[in-house]
Amino acid sequence: MSQAEIGVIGGSGFYHLLDEEATERMHVSTPYGDPSDVLTVGAVAGRTVAFVPRHGAGHTLPPHRINYRANLWALESLGVRRVVAPCASGSLRAELAPGDVVVCDQFIDATRGRRDDTFFDGPAVAHLSAPRPYCAELRAAAAAAAREAGLTAHDGGTVVVVEGPRFSTVAESHRYRQMGGDLLNMTQYPEVVLARELGLCYTALALVTDYDTGLDESGLAAVTQEDVLRVFAAKVSLLREAVLRLVAALPDHRVCDCAAGRPEPINH
Repeated sequence: MSQAEIGVIGGSGFYHLLDEEATERMHVSTPYGDPSDVLTVGAVAGRTVAFVPRHGAGHTLPPHRINYRANLWALESLGVRRVVAPCASGSLRAELAPGDVVVCDQFIDATRGRRDDTFFDGPAVAHLSAPRPYCAELRAAAAAAAREAGLTAHDGGTVVVVEGPRFSTVAESHRYRQMGGDLLNMTQYPEVVLARELGLCYTALALVTDYDTGLDESGLAAVTQEDVLRVFAAKVSLLREAVLRLVAALPDHRVCDCAAGRPEPINH
């Protein structure tokens, strides 16, 4: 089986990374079922990269039906130690405009417990320490790569992860701002914590596609599905360029503490 150093999980509208003729398609089985789609493995600047579309190549999986555990396990089984995760997001702040990229450093879980969100659900039990769930080393490099690709990038931001697939009410959006949220997204949880349970570095490049329910001072209308897909389609080539630049810029060896944060089962 081919090996890979870096994994990329593509979000809504980001269904491929490299040209098909430059990649190897791989069906990877896991103890948790099948990943969202076939993985494709190819080379970027001398690095081997494995790609999986989070929602499937035809966007057939809603956020709560994604097999997050299988996706991360499949990448780790190929040798991946760093994960780059572009995704769509809604802005809760006027200064985070559609078309901008936010490289998240915190999340708030507002999902409803329908997702398999740990590899330690018995009989092996472990508790992940997650005060800073995103890799600081990857985050800084991702923000720089996004700027080099021509995107407006914000280094750091708190994403509130909602269940979906519906968008928020005005009351919910107001509450998420009060909680300290900068962005809304439907897939960052449990993806980031599962990566950290495996000792993987993880960064999210959250492309802002909308202002959620609108901002009172802006007079903007509430988000629609069409808005999200339109903005993502307009920026996906730049986002792909940012990912490729990030892969090329990463040092060979990790200097972060993500690997050391992998928890050991209590009953091992």
